[in-house]
Amino acid sequence: MAMKLSFVRSACRSFRTPPTRPGSRLSGLSRGCPPAGPATALMVLRTASATTSAPAGTVPKLAVSFGEQSRKADAFECDSSLREVVQSIQEAMLELQRRSPAIQPLLAIVQAGENDGMLEINKKVAGMVGLNVAQISLAKECSEDEIVEEVLRLNEDPRVHGVSLHLPPAFLTSRVLNSLSPEKDVDGLSDLNVGRLVRGDLTTGFVPPLASAVLDLLKKHDISADGPLEGKMVSLVGGEGTFGVVLQCLIEKSGMLAVKSQLGHNSLKKQVMQADAVVLFGQGSMDVPPTWLRPGAAVIRCEPTLEMDGSESSKSGLGYLKAAYRTQNVLCGCSRWLQKQQQQPWRLRNLKLQPMTPVPSDIEISRAQTPKPVEQLAQEIGLLPEELEAYGRNKAKVQLSLLERLHAQPDGKYVLVAGITPTPLGEGKSTVTIGLVQALSAHLKLNSFACLRQPSQGPTFGVKGGAAGGGYAQVIPMEEFNLHLTGDIHAITAANNLVAAAIDARMLHEATQSDKALFNRLVPSVNGIRRFSLIQISRLQHLGINKTDPASLTPQEVGVFVRLDLDPSKITWQRVVDTNDRFLRKITVGQASTEKGQIRETGFDIAVASEIMAILALADSLEDMKNRLARMVVGTSHSGQPVTAQDLGVSGALAVLMKDAIKPTLMQTLEGTPVFVHAGPFANIAHGNSSVLADKLALKLVGRDGFVATEAGFGADIGMEKFFNIKCRASGLQPNVVVLVATIRALKMHGGGPSDRHTSRDRSCVSDCTRLWSIRCCAVSPLGAGRSRIPGAGPCCEGGCQHTQ
Repeated sequence: MAMKLSFVRSACRSFRTPPTRPGSRLSGLSRGCPPAGPATALMVLRTASATTSAPAGTVPKLAVSFGEQSRKADAFECDSSLREVVQSIQEAMLELQRRSPAIQPLLAIVQAGENDGMLEINKKVAGMVGLNVAQISLAKECSEDEIVEEVLRLNEDPRVHGVSLHLPPAFLTSRVLNSLSPEKDVDGLSDLNVGRLVRGDLTTGFVPPLASAVLDLLKKHDISADGPLEGKMVSLVGGEGTFGVVLQCLIEKSGMLAVKSQLGHNSLKKQVMQADAVVLFGQGSMDVPPTWLRPGAAVIRCEPTLEMDGSESSKSGLGYLKAAYRTQNVLCGCSRWLQKQQQQPWRLRNLKLQPMTPVPSDIEISRAQTPKPVEQLAQEIGLLPEELEAYGRNKAKVQLSLLERLHAQPDGKYVLVAGITPTPLGEGKSTVTIGLVQALSAHLKLNSFACLRQPSQGPTFGVKGGAAGGGYAQVIPMEEFNLHLTGDIHAITAANNLVAAAIDARMLHEATQSDKALFNRLVPSVNGIRRFSLIQISRLQHLGINKTDPASLTPQEVGVFVRLDLDPSKITWQRVVDTNDRFLRKITVGQASTEKGQIRETGFDIAVASEIMAILALADSLEDMKNRLARMVVGTSHSGQPVTAQDLGVSGALAVLMKDAIKPTLMQTLEGTPVFVHAGPFANIAHGNSSVLADKLALKLVGRDGFVATEAGFGADIGMEKFFNIKCRASGLQPNVVVLVATIRALKMHGGGPSDRHTSRDRSCVSDCTRLWSIRCCAVSPLGAGRSRIPGAGPCCEGGCQHTQ
């Protein structure tokens, strides 16, 4: 393909581009590739004269001329083709709307100046099939930057399914053409579309409407009357531009023989006399003597021009045929876009493991593997480019719009990985989770996703270490996974400490200012006008004050509104830092003279212990997270009333700080399988599970037959129990199976052995614990509140279990 593309570019450079108009702001710019068949090329049909050199008794066939001759015959000869194309488009449109009734295909026409000729003809054809057409008129002397900016805007607009650049050839520089998304390039102008056509790929690119019209006429008017098209010879005279290359490839793809010639070449006459059809490229003066044409040969002239008003707009039947093919391309682009919105089959390229003996350290194993670019991984699992926000090469945020796109997609199988009560060193839940999805995806070729918590910097630098897994079942790169990642914990730290700062500032101002002064600070006058914010109106309604005009509040209502009256001894909100800094556990604040004696004791928690982290893990949308943040209780007033973040007026600011943190982060395992890393609340003070959103996104991506393995932190007695009691209730999801990790080391400790590394081979410590598993007994909750049947459990579990302790 690279050789063919270089040939196309070479042909483009040799194509003679019309000179730039005087005064054009694009004069002097490199033009690059001119249009592959300008949208304004004139195409007119005429009937061949009976005086052509044909044998006696032979009725001459139709001669087709694209130029300034015989416009009356144009509409007549194109009418049949136009009807067939329009009928085909109407049928495709009905099928499209049957599949997606809400879809409205839209063609955007970008032009310089106020010429409405092309708009009129495309609107007429679009009206026949129910297509929408929009016109974007730029200044007649617009710059290249202005054109590119408009094209990029249209690329990002999901309502637009096709873009046609109706611009002078000098404006259609290589930069302009290639800024147009190939998926919306319905005129087939970009290098990528041309390359696809040259390669013979007609399934992903677009055939230029002019080329489609030429092929249509070659088939109908009618060099194939004597037999099939295969083997017919078409002479292309002067076709050295991109359009000539594309047309040659398409003619050969149709089974005909295309021969290129130059006007004035010695062999031109011989080639023309042998041709069944002749296609002339260039200005109107280009022609071949009628005596050179063989009997019944078709003559086709392609002449680029920009004089739209008196040519293609309403008088040229070929103009309507081209518009019909352009409309067909828009509909095709819309269908492809709809197809991309559906769940796509995975094309996962696995990374090969290179096991070494002896097994190196985890960090050495991680660094020895080169991860795939995250954009490639996202494409392999069916994510769209616009759903990805890359953070470097190896990780990216995933947009929550994915849930809306795949809302009709059935969920995959939901697998919970938990562990028995762990030892201080951990029991390998993350390793099992990652190893499980690597086995399912890389070896069994099943769609599978791992959903893990983001590790805190505290345990990472403590005795426990990181949480990326271990050995040859890790998330890579390990350093990026364990440190900072995409900054979610930093966002939580900033949001949490903003609340803490707001608490102390509010207490200071309430202690030192009057009601009126507080009111002036909270509801300042801007240009002589006071207005309540939405958060303040919510607070007023919560207080039972149904007023929206600040001037209408009574002095008593102002006092109730401006004073939270927080009790310093009953403030429950602390500052956070993501480090095990034990000397910050209890501190005194407000000792500076500027704080006017507002001294109180408070402290620091670790960042992942913040209530904001728990909210991040349970929220199912940005709006839900904002509402949860607003309801956070930060303390109690002297009268015993709870005070919330919304009362402080910071809930909107918190949502802004967290707007990116709510998106799960995409990474990969050592074998290149996908992983979502999102949220990391501790189970001893929160619910200890990764986010609801990560699980929901993963369940949609894997599809009905896929698997999502999500990890419950800490031990089964808190992490797994809170998964069922809190996370499942918040998400509405229920796992299909539970994988319980039980290590010999943990079994020894819980069987009465010492809480060390348990290198002893004494089996007495594990006999009691393993007896229940050996008889395939039932699972019992730690509190004895109920038991669940294990698949394949022994008959002792059918009623009550005598082995339950």
